[in-house]
Amino acid sequence: MAAGRPETGPRRIACLGVTQGGRRLAAEIAKGLPGGTVLSVRTPLGELLPVLWGEYDGLVMVMAAGIVVRLIAPLVKDKKIDPCVVVVDEAGRFAVSLLSGHLGGGNELAREVAALTSGQAVITTASDTLGHTALDLWAREQNLAVEDYRKLAGSSARLVNSGSLRIFSELPVSSLPLPEDFVAVATPEAADCIVSNRLVPWPASAAVLRPRNLVVGMGCNRGTSSHQIEAAVAEAFSAHGLSQLAIRNLASIDLKEDEAGLLAFAQARGLMIDFFSKDALNGVAGVSVSQAVLRATGAKSVAEPAALLSSAADNLLVRKMKWKDVTIAIAQAPSTLSAPAPAG
Repeated sequence: MAAGRPETGPRRIACLGVTQGGRRLAAEIAKGLPGGTVLSVRTPLGELLPVLWGEYDGLVMVMAAGIVVRLIAPLVKDKKIDPCVVVVDEAGRFAVSLLSGHLGGGNELAREVAALTSGQAVITTASDTLGHTALDLWAREQNLAVEDYRKLAGSSARLVNSGSLRIFSELPVSSLPLPEDFVAVATPEAADCIVSNRLVPWPASAAVLRPRNLVVGMGCNRGTSSHQIEAAVAEAFSAHGLSQLAIRNLASIDLKEDEAGLLAFAQARGLMIDFFSKDALNGVAGVSVSQAVLRATGAKSVAEPAALLSSAADNLLVRKMKWKDVTIAIAQAPSTLSAPAPAG
């Protein structure tokens, strides 16, 4: 649920109360919540919460809001990693989304809890109360990485204050429309928000969102370290003015499925790797051919065809770049981001 936590596994929701009635309601809520677990409070909450903070995606706390605020205050760090917190009164009349309402899923959790208790969800985030699109959630749904959350907050505030958000996107359009309160503009200078994988001097006031649409095809010698790979990726992206936040995944030959440095680099970045057989790689036309690679792997090339196969692109964005132990090529996957025709 919460950004910064694994999104592929089941969510983990801890439900707890301190009074007899609170514990009973917490157990009922946990029973009805997917991923819900009721916890018996046998130690002081001030000692228990720091442990729960890193283990659960959300906390449902059946107790007074003031108690919860005082308890979580020292633990709150960043909305991208903090669990969401929902406070419920002992009668179940109100489920208050107290922390991490958008990215952490607190608003949705409050609605789920309210449905279970026949109560009312209390949502205070401005975009929800005014009926506007939550920019951070929209970005996540579109698989867009946020370059600077402070600028994103500024763009979100402009959306709330003006009722619309001006967006400039370099991506191809699809048949799906943007939210009704988003307006496509023709130039970045007119935009509150910019969608691009390029590193250029964008207007300072605009939030920049990076589409995760770049596939890095990679070949490397046996025993290449993750640090060597990291340095090569950084140099390749810098040389071509591309943001590393836009990396969707890596791709290589299946002979590298056990390559420790490559696997460590991918794990550190939270990236998946597509592996292809030599026959699949050899079936890609129009790529550079290396006799050394052919002798070592049976594939005429690795980085370029792997990038093309994984991305389903017709052309390479960056043809292969060679270092001592690493070869990199970059392809841009076809975009699915939606956009209407730009306003003049």
